Amino acid sequence: MTFEQAVLGFAVVAALLTVVPGVDTALVLRSSISHSRGYAAATALGVLSGTIAWGIAAAVGATALLAASTLVYRVFSLAGAIYLAWMGARFIVKSFRGGVAQDAELPALRGSARRGFTTGLVTNLLNPKVGVFYLAAIPQFLPEGVSPIVMGTVLALVHNAFGLVWFAALILAGSALGARLRSPRVMRWLDRVTGGVLLLFGVRLALDFRSAP
Repeated sequence: MTFEQAVLGFAVVAALLTVVPGVDTALVLRSSISHSRGYAAATALGVLSGTIAWGIAAAVGATALLAASTLVYRVFSLAGAIYLAWMGARFIVKSFRGGVAQDAELPALRGSARRGFTTGLVTNLLNPKVGVFYLAAIPQFLPEGVSPIVMGTVLALVHNAFGLVWFAALILAGSALGARLRSPRVMRWLDRVTGGVLLLFGVRLALDFRSAP
């Protein structure tokens, strides 16, 4: 396999993975509707930075621990489950307490860009399924004579290129709809739906934790 064939082959896989709905999509879409574009962009950049970290780790074999060590995988699954469940529960509880209603009257919530970036980064890094995917996929696209670190970075950047386009579309669409959807009632339901998605993924990770041998 040549370098060009590896990049093109991985690009097909990355494109399909990007558009599959998941935690990252839910976070960025919610941020684009309820916050400013800057905050949503920071969240997306956090997710993409986590992707690069996973890509490099998989290329050098670091994420092999997730597959080879039951303890490491269980710890990651539990940490990810707790984090996602906590975020989901926080969104849901806040929506029923009416906390969103006060902020929703503003043109857009001004959340800190650093906070958005951190949320995206931590959410991505605490999802062991991302690491397992990179562990399974990237070694299949490592041509001879190319540094694993370089190749892992290149493939992660290819994945990020698709993610950048996808997130940009979500942010533009969310921002355009935000003015119409940013009412107290809609924002409460948006938080409930987003919280439900995060909580669901947290439960799935928890089940993986329990089923690990």
